[in-house]
Amino acid sequence: MLSSLLVFWPLAGRAHEVTPTIADFETSEGQLTLLLRLNVEAFVAGIDLDNRSDTNSSDRSDDYDLLRNMPQDELEPMVRLFVEDWVPELQVEAGGPVLLQLQKVAVPEVGDASLPRATVLELTGVLPSSALYLRLTWPKRSGAVVLRQNGVPEPYTGYLLGGGRSPSISLTGGAVQSAWEVFQNYLPVGFDHILPKGLDHILFVLGLFFLSTRLAPLLWQVTTFTLAHSITLALGALGLVSVNAAVVEPLIAASIVFVAVENIFARRLHLWRPLVVFAFGLLHGLGFASVLGEFGLPQEQVIPALLGFNVGVEAGQLTVIALAYGILGYWFGKHPKYRGRVAIPASVTIALIGSYWFYERVFL
Repeated sequence: MLSSLLVFWPLAGRAHEVTPTIADFETSEGQLTLLLRLNVEAFVAGIDLDNRSDTNSSDRSDDYDLLRNMPQDELEPMVRLFVEDWVPELQVEAGGPVLLQLQKVAVPEVGDASLPRATVLELTGVLPSSALYLRLTWPKRSGAVVLRQNGVPEPYTGYLLGGGRSPSISLTGGAVQSAWEVFQNYLPVGFDHILPKGLDHILFVLGLFFLSTRLAPLLWQVTTFTLAHSITLALGALGLVSVNAAVVEPLIAASIVFVAVENIFARRLHLWRPLVVFAFGLLHGLGFASVLGEFGLPQEQVIPALLGFNVGVEAGQLTVIALAYGILGYWFGKHPKYRGRVAIPASVTIALIGSYWFYERVFL
């Protein structure tokens, strides 16, 4: 049953994954400057980014792909027209509404069409002379945004979903969150990267699950994988280790293929499997670190942010395993034909998807 569902799983891997907008703001001499780094083609195409992990799931994905290949001089006028309608929904209050105006649009040249361009919009607005705080409401359908304050001591950093509203942020700083608040804010970031956005990580975890429904082999593998990716997640997020995503992403796809193929031929946990899973966990940790790098880490609360993200990732992985066990393992795991009719077909499907992703990330 699960293998049948996997056949219809989106095959785009990370090529069309929805990424959060980065919003950096600063106030000076009564003026607010807001810099948005975003995948503007998805916005212009009219894709609803709320609760969406991949643009391929939208009926406007063809328009999105055309925009990604459009030269910057053709795309920029379309961006400006979009901003005229969209900016009124981006509400800023500072003792009253702040009228935002578009100052600059920086659209990169077309590069690797398999990766989204990071367009930068510069918006400015005049603040009331008496303003001490501001609040920002992120428009619905706009996906997630990382909101970061600059130019003040103890700046604010927050994470909002479409339609979300920030707390009141002091214009002079001091709005830095406590360690517990940072931990809580980064929990959903980590979980969201597994469910629903981490398709490759989900398939890897399912590959671990389909070796055996017995608890001991599964715990060994999950513990080893967790330990490994926690190490490289921390090292990568702190900038101590850096590996090109063009190398990491194909290897992550290859790791999916490996565990799935081994499931087909192995009936138990061999001694080398934990070592292989540990090595692959190091790779997946680098993938997690690249995602966390997009969000940024609050300089004063690095450890709580890392812990929150990592716990969120673990919660997502455990949810995947719990769902797989609840749907299949509990009901059919002890059936004599479970391996032949469920585990092997599912592993073959996972291997085929991983192989496609490997080919896509290397050659397309």
